[in-house]
Amino acid sequence: MNSQNTPVHVRLWHRDFWLMSIANMLLAMSVYILVPSFPIWLLETEKFTPVEVGVSMGAFALGLYLFGTFCSWLVQRFRRNRICIYSIAALIGSISILYYVHGLQSDFIEFWVILLHRVLLGATFGLAQMVLSSTLIIDTSESDKRTEANHSSAWFSRFAMSLGPIVGLVMFYYKNFDAVLLSSVFCASCAIILILTVNFPFRTPSDCYHIFSLDRFILPGSMPLFLNLLLIAVTVGMIMSLGLSDRFYGVIMAGFLLALLAQRFVFRDAELKSEVITGLVLLIAVLIMVFTRPLPIVWYIAPLLLGLSIGIICSRFLLFFIKLSRHCQRGTSQSMYFLSWETGIALGIGIGYALFFNDDKGLLITDMVLAVAALLMYNYYTHQWFLKHKNR
Repeated sequence: MNSQNTPVHVRLWHRDFWLMSIANMLLAMSVYILVPSFPIWLLETEKFTPVEVGVSMGAFALGLYLFGTFCSWLVQRFRRNRICIYSIAALIGSISILYYVHGLQSDFIEFWVILLHRVLLGATFGLAQMVLSSTLIIDTSESDKRTEANHSSAWFSRFAMSLGPIVGLVMFYYKNFDAVLLSSVFCASCAIILILTVNFPFRTPSDCYHIFSLDRFILPGSMPLFLNLLLIAVTVGMIMSLGLSDRFYGVIMAGFLLALLAQRFVFRDAELKSEVITGLVLLIAVLIMVFTRPLPIVWYIAPLLLGLSIGIICSRFLLFFIKLSRHCQRGTSQSMYFLSWETGIALGIGIGYALFFNDDKGLLITDMVLAVAALLMYNYYTHQWFLKHKNR
């Protein structure tokens, strides 16, 4: 049986790994806090059109790639933990500028200002996350436990998909948009503090490095995995553009916890293909339920199944990227996974607002088509392609 199970080692969970994993979650939360409330603020307060909101949210995906080719040069030329800290500080700066401009309240904010802000936010978040996940977390782990470290730390950033929107919505509805921005700054600042408490030994810079490089950025030959996960993430992003409640995101968190149990007990020795197939079937089931049965109970069952679906799909795809990488490409595989997922989420949210604003049925039908396409692509092409090209 072609199965794969990720072991659990207690020795992995030492102080430094805990601090870096929590920093990873807080960094992701600082961005996801803005996901549900930022478009509402643009629509209701700044009077943006749905197309402008969609383009603004999608522009975040463009920013993710802005500094990618410099990532390898930066971490080899300078102290890698400082690069991460400075990137998060720049992220805080971009949010603080928005806070200042919003506080002026002299006139409506121009579209180009929001567009620039979203690109800069994506660029700083992308660089910080690539350095953190592809370098710093790996540096805190022993060489024989790095796959488990990657798998475990990714769960912390996955939790941010639920925790971030909950905090953002609570602050937005019970306080104001300023409180949302301050919460984002607070989470990012805490991430910096946690990184500062971890000691990273100095490493002599390599004698041979290039300013522009795909190392720690793009994993060559992984495009089928990238596109398949991107398609799934677009589907999830479009769901997130529906204006979901904090309760919905809270139940998604319960689905994440259920996915952890399912990985440990249900899929422990299952066929390798089973996790992604099951996750996509659950995702399609969620869309069908929301489309055909808009009952109160559905808004509890649907997010639970959605969290379960995201959890088992993302965990397996992350391991696929690691298995596809060659020696010394582990960090690059982490960045490729991150880019695929975050690009899809940003594009999905952007498409949802730009093309399907106030058209939930049209969005759900399109989403079902994309989810079915992702299932067919994985079942009939991507999985066989992965088995043929994996290196581990």
